[in-house]
Amino acid sequence: MEYKDYYAALGVDKDATQDEIKRAFRKLARKYHPDVSDEKGAEEKFKEIGEANDVLSDPEKRVAYDQLGSGYRAGQEFNPPPGWDAGFEFSGGSSEGADDRNAAFSDFFEQLFGRNQRAEHPQRTRFHARGQDHHAKVLIDLNDAFTGAKRAIQLKMPKVTAEGHVITEQRTLNVTIPKGVHAGQHIRLAGQGAPGFGEGEPGDLYLEIEFVVHPLYHVELRDLYLDLPVAPWEAALGGKVKVPTPAGPVDMTIPANSAQGRKMRLKGRGIPGKPPGDLYVVLQIVLPPASDEKARKLYQTMAEELAFNPRARLGV
Repeated sequence: MEYKDYYAALGVDKDATQDEIKRAFRKLARKYHPDVSDEKGAEEKFKEIGEANDVLSDPEKRVAYDQLGSGYRAGQEFNPPPGWDAGFEFSGGSSEGADDRNAAFSDFFEQLFGRNQRAEHPQRTRFHARGQDHHAKVLIDLNDAFTGAKRAIQLKMPKVTAEGHVITEQRTLNVTIPKGVHAGQHIRLAGQGAPGFGEGEPGDLYLEIEFVVHPLYHVELRDLYLDLPVAPWEAALGGKVKVPTPAGPVDMTIPANSAQGRKMRLKGRGIPGKPPGDLYVVLQIVLPPASDEKARKLYQTMAEELAFNPRARLGV
């Protein structure tokens, strides 16, 4: 996936005001609109500036995009870092942008914002109306899902100053993390969204849970996956080994003649729930180094006495 430099696409500086972004888009849109332009590649250029404007004219998307940093160049191979958008409070916004022919945005846009983050034009509101719901992704530790926890979570909400610059305001919320919560689950905080209009009630805030990358476990819904290093003789001969789990180490029996990558299940050792998830242990055979004479002789003895050809199925 290629990185998109939206500021370069519109020809504006990174500290440009919202009005400067609007003017730059309007100027380029008049130049490259396919219905009136004779420029070569006008339609593709129009889509490019439409996508850039969709992000930069929306303060929420712009702040999240800026979070990626300035160390990337347009066209550079890019993958967003895990949790890059965590801690931003989104309400959904509106932007003056491209027409319907720009519905197909780039893979870069879809990866960062997804179709559900596209700007929507605001509707006229009655005098009394409920406030808009807000959404934010938050990162929590995996252990919180096993025990439950109370955490102070900081969220950043974009705001446009009187001068037209985009800044962020921060607020701290005390949140109860329920035991058994899983990635992708939403926690609803009633009344913590946008204020209502007139006598309308405030909206709600929905926190989408995502886990901080764990040094041992990979998480899929309620299931955990652990790469377990084993010695060649443990895989070949079998036996009991200690396996770490979030609730503490347990004994697991490895069957004899287990191959690299063999997956074994520890039932109910995943994230709590009804039913709980499982812990899948994936065997990773680790060879001891032939770093001294004794080790080299042992390997030489194996080579001479074991009738083993790892490439036999290849016919060589």
